[in-house]
Amino acid sequence: MKIEIWSDVACPWCYIGKRRFETALAGFPHRDSVDVTWRSYQLDPSLPEHYDGTELEYLSRIKGMAPEQVSQMFEHVTAQAKGEGLNYRFGQVVVANSFSAHRLIHLAAQHGQQDAAKERLLSDHFEHGKDIGSQEYLTDLGLALGINADEVAELFTTDKYADDVRFDFEEARALGITGVPFFVIDRKFGLSGAQPAETFTAALNQAWQETNPLVLVSAADGEACGPDGCAV
Repeated sequence: MKIEIWSDVACPWCYIGKRRFETALAGFPHRDSVDVTWRSYQLDPSLPEHYDGTELEYLSRIKGMAPEQVSQMFEHVTAQAKGEGLNYRFGQVVVANSFSAHRLIHLAAQHGQQDAAKERLLSDHFEHGKDIGSQEYLTDLGLALGINADEVAELFTTDKYADDVRFDFEEARALGITGVPFFVIDRKFGLSGAQPAETFTAALNQAWQETNPLVLVSAADGEACGPDGCAV
């Protein structure tokens, strides 16, 4: 079963959704048959590589919300994150363009480290105040993931994986995805947002049953018991 997750490193609900999905997947009996792929999405492609301002200032300007409203939103999201064992620090978040970070995730996928890259980027962005647009930071992360230094350097000297990231954007548009996180199961089922773990569990079970229907091995009925009693 193939699950594709469209997500942005700069999306706080995407990290919460990742945790809730992981909780559901950990309890799924067929989890070893599930292939998870992270797809790229950008909430604001127009962001400069580095934004001179805080997350609160940025959201107030872009969404036109009063700073007090943004602060309330931060409090709500932080509480939801805490419920999943995450320690958000919005006051330390560095606002930056996530395009290069998405390219690194695609590179990491070639080394079997896609989920590890996604996890580190989300954690470093929301919990540790790292600059996900920084060449120095992304280089250090790539090396920490065990990726060859020359391959990591290519991200900043060429446009390698840029087309892959843009293809993910196009796929999202084709599927009608307008917000993240968005989970697609076998290109048949879609779940929008950081759903509760129970919702993910129900979706996994339904998708599995439809993909792997029960097949009777005999046309003849054997003895069995039912609501009205047992066969004699």
